[in-house]
Amino acid sequence: MQINWDDMRTILALVRAGSLAGAAEILTVSYTTVARRVQRAEEMLGQTLFERRPEGYSPTTEARNLAAAAERMEAVEQDALRQISGNDRDMTGPFVLTAPQLLIDTHLAPFLKTFCDDYPQIDLTVRATNTILDLTRREADVAIRISSLPGDNLVGLRLADQKTACFGHPDLISAAEADPSARLDWVIYSGYDAPPKIALAKYPNYRIRARFDEMTSLIAAARAGMGVVRMPVYLGQSTPDFVALPGVPAQDYAPIWVLSHPDLQRSSKIAVFKSALKGFFRDRQTDFTRLLP
Repeated sequence: MQINWDDMRTILALVRAGSLAGAAEILTVSYTTVARRVQRAEEMLGQTLFERRPEGYSPTTEARNLAAAAERMEAVEQDALRQISGNDRDMTGPFVLTAPQLLIDTHLAPFLKTFCDDYPQIDLTVRATNTILDLTRREADVAIRISSLPGDNLVGLRLADQKTACFGHPDLISAAEADPSARLDWVIYSGYDAPPKIALAKYPNYRIRARFDEMTSLIAAARAGMGVVRMPVYLGQSTPDFVALPGVPAQDYAPIWVLSHPDLQRSSKIAVFKSALKGFFRDRQTDFTRLLP
């Protein structure tokens, strides 16, 4: 009795995701391929591994046991691949970076162009997401993260400290500056009850116009004049038509890190990338901490 590795990986992905579509996304295959592999494994074993329900695929005990075995096999495989990648001395081949989309928009895109120009034999893939990808499972070679706790099991290089401030459309900011006691409209993150206390000390009369669950939407709403928004200094000062709210000092925020797995410390690609990135951010540190007049 044998199950091939593709089927084991598929069972693991389906246990993790709970749906054909989710497993397909993890494996970068079609959902029909996922279904076919699961059926093939079930026929070979003579057992049902997943209960098909309207809300998704529910794993049986047998499926969970197989997934646990597959997870151990995956860890061994990834460990071996990291060891190989860690000894890579060539500036060629695949290289996967994950970074926040807005940081790419405002700062990283020119850096990445220069990096690709300097090392044209590197096949760069950028995953622009705020989702924390797993470097142990080699979902990315290098991660740029904004975090106070970037991860104890990773090799981290602190790229830049950060501060936040409050920004808004010029008309809204002018009206607030003219009369700090007048009602000031805000847009804030979902889950927050009120604007920052440091802003309320100067502008106590406020109204929350809307809450949003991600920064792109907050920026769009604030640019439309819907309300003032708190955001990292680098974002506020790189967004057209934004003005800082007067009399509200910038506040400390989570720093920016570049991270990689310890097994990849000897990789030439990663070492060169990190070194260049450190210099790039060093020259632009004030972008992230200083409010312009």
